[in-house]
Amino acid sequence: MTDILSQDEIDQLLNAISSGEVQAEELSPQAEQKKVKIYDFKRPDKFSKDQIRTVQMMHETFARLTTTALSAKLRAMVQVHVTSVDQLTYEEFIRSIPNPTTLALINMDPLKGSSILEIDPAITFTIIDRLFGGAGEHYKLSRELTDIELSVVEGIVVHILGNLREAWSTVIDLRPRLGTIETNPQFAQIVPPNEMVMLITLETKISESEGMMNLCIPYITIEPIIQKLSAQYWFSSIRRGESEVNKKIIQGRLEQVQVNISVEVGSADLSFNEILNLEKGEVIKLSKMKINDDFIFKVGERPKYKCRPGRVGSHIAVQIGEDIEEIPDEFLTTSRSREEY
Repeated sequence: MTDILSQDEIDQLLNAISSGEVQAEELSPQAEQKKVKIYDFKRPDKFSKDQIRTVQMMHETFARLTTTALSAKLRAMVQVHVTSVDQLTYEEFIRSIPNPTTLALINMDPLKGSSILEIDPAITFTIIDRLFGGAGEHYKLSRELTDIELSVVEGIVVHILGNLREAWSTVIDLRPRLGTIETNPQFAQIVPPNEMVMLITLETKISESEGMMNLCIPYITIEPIIQKLSAQYWFSSIRRGESEVNKKIIQGRLEQVQVNISVEVGSADLSFNEILNLEKGEVIKLSKMKINDDFIFKVGERPKYKCRPGRVGSHIAVQIGEDIEEIPDEFLTTSRSREEY
């Protein structure tokens, strides 16, 4: 409950303030300075730190896939890794890239809108030189692409977009498609200049040539799935996806495994001395075997079916019968230990 001052106390405070003995700020209960967070309304933060971390992890997968794909395509040592994930305005992104450069406009179906994959000219001309049979040396060229070079770059971008789809598969079934390739950033206005975008910067090294690849994704494009860009959702999606994918992969591989099978006709107990004295032509009498008894069909070392002997053409064969319900060894071991206990 707030204390109420009497008139005498009020007069004493007013006299103290007028004489300078007490500062007016000291009388306020809100005297402690509050921490103020600066907020720029021209550049509002649209992405949380958790969402930025999730996007970075997704594109680290994209970088690894692109490294493998380009290494195989160019037959050269390629290194791609994520250096930063930032949010900025589209105008700032356009001003930060050279002119001319390679700008691939990408349709982010089923999401509405487009994104941009910008490839540094040094990387572009190194890829072109490598594919045309050159050594892939570092070139500092500043010109637009010819029609033939443009066709080659389109093939590389389409190849890279397959890796982008796989990296985003844990969040959405993204089907990125290449629209057009521009060289002048002023002709690639996919959103208003003050619109916020997420910029994923990937440092790329091909042999001795180094440069940057930038993936620019506007906020309005990924706004419908912004809630899915969390570490918790991403990891849970990975576990769900891996369980189904791994199940199919394991099943497919198991179907190709070669397994030894055998048929047990019967059994007999022999001493070690009798085994040493066995000679060619001797007959071993099997215990408790009759002409109508079933044989045991084994998969590996485990009995699986009962079977009957026969012949198919000139080959000896067996006919599979009913299953044998066998108790696994681990259950037998457990039951014995319980009985002993």
